[in-house]
Amino acid sequence: MCLGIPGRIVSITDESRKLAMVDVGGVKREVNIACILEDRAFEDCIGDWVLIHVGFAMSRIDEAEAAETLRVLEELGEVQKEFAAMLASGLI
Repeated sequence: MCLGIPGRIVSITDESRKLAMVDVGGVKREVNIACILEDRAFEDCIGDWVLIHVGFAMSRIDEAEAAETLRVLEELGEVQKEFAAMLASGLI
């Protein structure tokens, strides 16, 4: 199973290497956008929501899907914290 993290393209950083700066929950990182370019100009990708996996924007998604995915990931993080606390307390 692969996990894609939603992020929003905020700028193009290197057209020759097909790199863009993406905002992922307030953290900006550079990712390769070759998989989502198709016949679009680089500038047309700014503002797009994408699913990122291992440094590549794998697909374009809409804002509602991005928000839902971020919500689920946040919930999973909370469950993980609770599970770790239960393990530390000896309850399980």
